[in-house]
Amino acid sequence: MTDRQTTETGAEPSQPLLTLTAASKSFGPVQALRGVSLDLYPGEAHALLGENGAGKSTLVKILAGVHRPDAGELSVAGEPQHFRSPGDAQRAGVAIIYQEPTLFPDLSVAENVLMGRQPLGRFGRIDARAQRAAVAGILRDLGVQLEPDRLVRGLSIADQQLVEIAKALSLSARILVMDEPTAALTLLETERLFRVMRSLRSRGAAVLFITHRLEEVFAECQRVTVLRDGGWVSSGSVAEYTPDSMVRQMVGRDLGDLYQDGQGVPGAVMLEVRGLGSPGLFEDVSFQVRAGEIVALAGLVGAGRSEVARAVFGIDSRSGTVKIGGHVIPPLSPQATMAAGLGLVPEDRRQQGLVMELSIERKANLAILNVLRRSLLMDRRAEQRSAREWIQHLDDTKICTHAQ
Repeated sequence: MTDRQTTETGAEPSQPLLTLTAASKSFGPVQALRGVSLDLYPGEAHALLGENGAGKSTLVKILAGVHRPDAGELSVAGEPQHFRSPGDAQRAGVAIIYQEPTLFPDLSVAENVLMGRQPLGRFGRIDARAQRAAVAGILRDLGVQLEPDRLVRGLSIADQQLVEIAKALSLSARILVMDEPTAALTLLETERLFRVMRSLRSRGAAVLFITHRLEEVFAECQRVTVLRDGGWVSSGSVAEYTPDSMVRQMVGRDLGDLYQDGQGVPGAVMLEVRGLGSPGLFEDVSFQVRAGEIVALAGLVGAGRSEVARAVFGIDSRSGTVKIGGHVIPPLSPQATMAAGLGLVPEDRRQQGLVMELSIERKANLAILNVLRRSLLMDRRAEQRSAREWIQHLDDTKICTHAQ
């Protein structure tokens, strides 16, 4: 059954901008996508839902021209397409806005937006004035207050995503795929992104919106497609679903007691922060985290949440006291913090948390290299065993959560 068949109400609303029919893709013995069909219509936001491993990323990469499907057909505005590269997808009007933008940090906003397509003046030199004017017009149309001459380095993830959207508009993209764009955004940043998304839809663009936040689906999307284990489960108007029915289709059964009532008794104090301060950023921050608790650190943009986390972990200087398991941790010592059992997942994981050139195995063990080292050399077997154990642990955690 195709997406179009499930959404008809007597008359076709319009010709779809993009149609994917019975797409399949395998990687060795792993069947990542099995006969998935999808229609994207102009002026609509279409949610793509599914658990991790459901096939969403593979589908996105097929639309982006990164992967070629083993079977199935793709058309844009009724024209058959065979994307062999991301450039083919861009020329067909498909743009991908990834959760973690892929921009050149040491170039300006304008240079990133028009990369490879800069206006040229005399003697083939880049016309910086024309470039700035063109990008300023795009940003103005989006209602975005960003200076074209500003360097991308230092921009928030939210602003970087807006630069990516401006780049898509400069390519005359008619189909935008937004892959979990709100995962690292605050409420205010998310609302600004949604305003831009509504503006794009009002111009006739089709938006494929991937998210794990169901409230965003009901607030901003008109239709939805659900995937599970690489296969198509259902498609239809958002109004035909409830949050429970969406989750039920994603996991394949009733949730029952998936979530506990949260009334457990907290244990001993594991982390204690007293009088934490950093001049110009935050002052007199105190809190405790007990065993069995999840403590939220909330605040508006600029309130100092990330700065507090960095200071507690020992990256930035601070005053005050940090205790882990009752032991005082010295400032500016991430090594002592990690040795005491505290880990940090930074806001910008790509830039601050990962070494992208390394393998998953090596990245997973970076924090415990001293444990895995034998004299001056790495114990490769121990490194491989540690990575396998953590991968299995994460898989077991997912299975156990679903089984509750």
